[in-house]
Order: sequence, then structure tokens, then C-alpha cells
Amino acid sequence: MDDQDRQKLLDRLFYGWGRDVAVAGAFLTRLPFRPGGDVAMSDLGPASRAFPLIGLLVGVFAGGALWLGAKADLHPLACGFIGLTVSAWITGALHEDGLADFVDGIGARTRERRLEIMRDSHIGTFGVLALVFSVGAKAALLAGFLGPGLAATALIAAVTISRAPIAVIMWRQAPARKDGLGRDAGQPTSADATIAMALAALCAVSLLGWAVGGLAVMMALCAAGMVAWLARKRLGGYTGDVLGAAQQAAEIAVLLAAGAYAI
Repeated sequence: MDDQDRQKLLDRLFYGWGRDVAVAGAFLTRLPFRPGGDVAMSDLGPASRAFPLIGLLVGVFAGGALWLGAKADLHPLACGFIGLTVSAWITGALHEDGLADFVDGIGARTRERRLEIMRDSHIGTFGVLALVFSVGAKAALLAGFLGPGLAATALIAAVTISRAPIAVIMWRQAPARKDGLGRDAGQPTSADATIAMALAALCAVSLLGWAVGGLAVMMALCAAGMVAWLARKRLGGYTGDVLGAAQQAAEIAVLLAAGAYAI
């Protein structure tokens, strides 16, 4: 690496964070993020390093809603659903929609038909069942924590950590289509993906401790990696729906890791 390349890397590590956070927030949430200048879909890939920061923001709102529900003496299961509802509302259920479309399409016989089904905006039976099982599993896991504080902390960690593997998939895999989000979003660099995972690990250790946090990060990567592996086998690469499904799988994996130690 020459001096020019080293300087570019340092500039990438330390500068442009405000815009990357704004770009990531504008694409991934309903919150009023306003990136400066012209914004293109291709800005999303480089901004993926900021995905865990957006997840942390969403997680704080979701975890806070869960905690407030507990203070109103609601049942722990209801509190879990409240936290998940707030998370889905802030993000426009973007990742949940991806999970439903992915599950609907992945079982079709041909690659072309799988991609066609996943592009269809209608949700089929398998997609509905995937959402029911996913949301139900997360709510049940949150309800199983010993107190609302632990549940809220686990939810914040899950929402934050689960965004980081998206950057890794975008970096390591090729898009499955010649058009669509996978191609237009741009490709993160290895540094972007590494930064995203480092931020997720920092959050995991800060919220869950070294042992649980390390396990949560590994399980999130494994869960997202399984989705990515299936997508490569069945689709030839990733799509926006694949990224959403990977995030949802990683979120469940983090709650499983945290819950295993909290019982």
C-alpha cells in the first residue's frame, strides 16, 4: 500500500461519518434524515458502515417502548410486541418485508421464478407464516427475560448487531440481478464491512458483556451467513430481500444468545 492509498484509507476511516449516517438513516428508516447534496442509491453501499449506528438509534426507541410498557404493568409478552412494533414502524417494516418475500420466493423451482416471486409486492402464505414465526419468536424471547431492563437491553443489542452483517453480505457477494437494489446500492469496501462489524461488536460488549456479546456477534454472523449461503445457491447472489431476511435472522440469533444467559 503506497502513501496515497494509505491516505485514502485514513480519510475513509475518519471522515464522512455525518453524511454516511444521514444516508443510511434516510434509506433504512422513516426518521427525518436529510443528507447534504445529491443522494443516489449507489451511496448506500459505502454508507453501510453506519448501519449499526442506525440500528442503535432504532433499538433505543424500541427498547424504550418496551420498558415503558412494563412500567404500565403490561404483560411481558405485550411489552415485547410493543417494542417490536415500534422498531417495525420506524423502519417501515423494511426488513420484515424482505424476509416475507425471500421465504415466498426461495422455494420456487427455477432461479428466474424465484426472483420473479420475490419482486412481486404481494405476500404469499409462506411469507405470512415466516413473519408470524419471526415476530412471535422474538416477542416470546423478550418475554422470557427476568425483567424489562434486561429485555430492553437485549432488544437494543439485537437491533444494532443485526444490521452489521448486511454490510458483510454486500461486500462479499455479488447482486443476483442486473437491476434492483442489489446492483444499484453499490459495494462496500472491506474497510466498510470491518467497521460495521467492529461497531456491532463494541455495542455487543457494552450492552451484554464480553461472553454474551461475543456469542451474540458470532451467532448473528452465522444466521445471516446461512441466509446468504442459501441465496447464493438458489439465486446466484443477494437482493434487497435477502438483506432483509439476513437482518431478521441475525436479530433472532442475538436474542437467542442473550436469552440463553439470562435464564
